[in-house]
Amino acid sequence: MRGFKRPTLSNEEIIRLEQLARKIRGDILKMTTLAKSGHPGGAMSSLELFLVVMSYANIDPNDPDKEGRDYIVVSHGHTSAGVYATLGNLGFFDIDDAISYFRQAGSPFEGHIERDVPGIEWTTGNLGQGLSAGCGLALASKIKGYDNHVFVIMGDAEQAKGQVAEARRFAKKFNLNNLTVLIDYNRRQISGKTFEIMPVNIKENYESDGWKVVEVNGHNIREIYEAIVECNRYEEQPCMVLAHTVMGKGVSFMEGNEAYHGKPLTEEQLKKALLELGLENDLEKYKKIRESKKFPVFNRKLRFDIKLNTQDPILYKKDEKLDNRTALGKALWDVAKKSMGEEYTPIIAFDCDLMGSVKLNFFAKDFPDRFFETGVSEHNTATVSGAASCVGLVSVWGDFGVFGIDETYNQQRLNDINKTNLKLFVTHLGIDVGEDGKTHHCVDYVGTLKNLYSFKTIIPADPNQTDRVVRYVLSQFGNYAVGVGRSKLPIITDENGNEFFGKDYVYEYGKFDVLREGEGIAILVYGSTAHRGIKVHELLKDEGYTPGIINIASPGYITDELLEYLSEFDIIITYEDHNKDTGLAASLAQRMLEYGLYKRLIRFGLSDYATSGKANDVFDYMGISPEKVKDGILLALKEG
Repeated sequence: MRGFKRPTLSNEEIIRLEQLARKIRGDILKMTTLAKSGHPGGAMSSLELFLVVMSYANIDPNDPDKEGRDYIVVSHGHTSAGVYATLGNLGFFDIDDAISYFRQAGSPFEGHIERDVPGIEWTTGNLGQGLSAGCGLALASKIKGYDNHVFVIMGDAEQAKGQVAEARRFAKKFNLNNLTVLIDYNRRQISGKTFEIMPVNIKENYESDGWKVVEVNGHNIREIYEAIVECNRYEEQPCMVLAHTVMGKGVSFMEGNEAYHGKPLTEEQLKKALLELGLENDLEKYKKIRESKKFPVFNRKLRFDIKLNTQDPILYKKDEKLDNRTALGKALWDVAKKSMGEEYTPIIAFDCDLMGSVKLNFFAKDFPDRFFETGVSEHNTATVSGAASCVGLVSVWGDFGVFGIDETYNQQRLNDINKTNLKLFVTHLGIDVGEDGKTHHCVDYVGTLKNLYSFKTIIPADPNQTDRVVRYVLSQFGNYAVGVGRSKLPIITDENGNEFFGKDYVYEYGKFDVLREGEGIAILVYGSTAHRGIKVHELLKDEGYTPGIINIASPGYITDELLEYLSEFDIIITYEDHNKDTGLAASLAQRMLEYGLYKRLIRFGLSDYATSGKANDVFDYMGISPEKVKDGILLALKEG
């Protein structure tokens, strides 16, 4: 019976699992020796935790992606040999494949656990993020109404990470009583003893943050099972099982020796260890299988359809002046309000003590049960919001650009690897932050997010385009970053004085917008430089030039259609409040060379961090106000 419904296990079950654990220890040693790399010591100390949780959690090897299943997150992903060996022996895939192809190029059984493999719910390896992922899965499960449980298995060394403390407090605040943490407390890490390298009061820290702690012998199957059952009784707090274990458990010369944290056995040592375990040494069999490279292919159901009512966009009139962040917040609120029926995908939103600044206040007021204030804990929130987005809902995180992108780059990278469905709404981009100065000017967002293969970055030009962009990204599966500034902006109009991004405007990723027709010179803009680019157009007209103004809302994604359009111009100019070496100019120059478009390119952007001051003054001081851009263009034309 799965789900930890019984108070204890029978003697027969204990004997069966103990025998299986012995076999799995041999599999761990075989695969790491065969690969000549891996982390056998920790895999063996965590083994009984893996085996008990994976044997009795509500998961099904015949349907590993079934809705409403329990979720198991293994935070110390370097123990992959133990995870693969356990799942393989429980029928999630062929154990011979896991042993043979461990850490082999092209194999799904990578060095750290990967979400593509059945039974694995979160790709880990960057220590300290697993508890945050578990919090996200537990929170989203509650919102979806699942009667399930989330288990997070962790190492002891990673408890020194600050993100773990953030996650502990999050779990307590939001009463994640559907979450149980199990910590492999072997007191060893790669460089030695944990209490010498960085002392951490693990039990006391969890208890002080409001958790219930149960201590067990981490190699006693009955104790582990009964501790989980006990944890399930606590309805007002999350629970942690502190499992006292031994590094390299089961092989005498490995036990308690941190040297085997990240070092496999030699073939001679393997022979000795298998003899001690009473297991056959069939390494030669696996060597032959490994040579075949007949890797299994897993087709996980990691994507899901999104259904939202994004109709009837808000239209801001041409005589209005509004900041894009307010338009962003109102669009999110409007879509959520129209999509409250059971037939729609739930939307949830996270904030890090900036609700009024990032304009999540509209959503928070009307949907308090789907809004989560996490305080100043960006690293945890980045992972929580990403993991939550994997459970059949749309997850939004609103924050300043320097926090949502720069400070949490590693967490966003892991979201990218995990193929999450996060909508990252970042405000105060570029130098439009103004008085907050260098530490808060996010001037590298295009280049930074371009490093993440699946993230799509969109920087709308005015409140109307912002509204359409938000409706678009909420309805699409995948990771999207929508970036806006702080200041109020004019509504962009066409040359006839009508709203350019009017009622009939529909946004599609990669689309470009010709704000002003022109000839000879094309000026490419986005975000806060869009209306300034139109001003440059007007100033240059007085000098006898008619530049085209082209808005590129996806500055990291340059299409062939745009390059074909630009081929009609003699000179191409980029205008951005971004590091000019990593933003639109860099994206455009690369694609121009690939496309074979050889035109003169003039770049206007930032060559250094910007000062404090009002936005227009900062633009002028940094040499990219419309007037200075106009002067710069005239000088460049004069110099040829």
